Amino acid sequence: MKLLLIGYGKMGQAIEAQAVARGHQIAGIVDPSRPEVRIADFDSTTVDAAIEFTHPDAAFANVMACLQQGIPVVCGSTGWLHHFAEAQALCQQKNGALFYASNYSVGVNLFFHFNEYIAAKMHQFGGYDVQVREIHHTQKVDQPSGTALTAAEGILRNFPGKTTWRNEPTTEANELAILSERTGQVVGTHIVTYSSAVDQIELKHEAHSRDGFVLGALLAAEWLPSHRGVFGMKDLLGL
Repeated sequence: MKLLLIGYGKMGQAIEAQAVARGHQIAGIVDPSRPEVRIADFDSTTVDAAIEFTHPDAAFANVMACLQQGIPVVCGSTGWLHHFAEAQALCQQKNGALFYASNYSVGVNLFFHFNEYIAAKMHQFGGYDVQVREIHHTQKVDQPSGTALTAAEGILRNFPGKTTWRNEPTTEANELAILSERTGQVVGTHIVTYSSAVDQIELKHEAHSRDGFVLGALLAAEWLPSHRGVFGMKDLLGL
């Protein structure tokens, strides 16, 4: 495949290395460090798919530019989902292809799946409260993480009584606390904890490297060009 990389930070560089190892060609790299390269210079005849990992402030414009150019786009940037409905609408209008995930790790998406199952079961038994904790490296901009938000949304859909989330400790029964920590070089740790007066149950995912995220993004990019519409990891993994 011919891939367009949008963003050339740690994730972009790791994606480039794994993509080449899998036999793909990097057709271009769009990044502030390379102002001469623009998304508008490419289209569906020159690239098969774009992979976008940038900053929350840039992601929406990048996704929209890809859709305008008819380029299937895999987006891993978080913090821009207040614009997601607009991206969906343009994707439909252009008969395009958009793949979004807050986290591309296969293990994390199994974590999301089990999280919803556990939430649906736990609410049947009284005495438990639930919270989400996420830990990331100090360079991560958005807070809470997109992965933590996805986990929280899964809980809110399946745990009656929790109707909203708060990014700090809370004593309000209807609020789900998301606790965010930024420390060292932590790749990403997410913990859902159910606590009662007599015991505690935890579901935890801890990433050891970025390799799992990179592989998932490449699998999505390999899968997406033959599809039209808006997709996520559940579609890719059949969950």
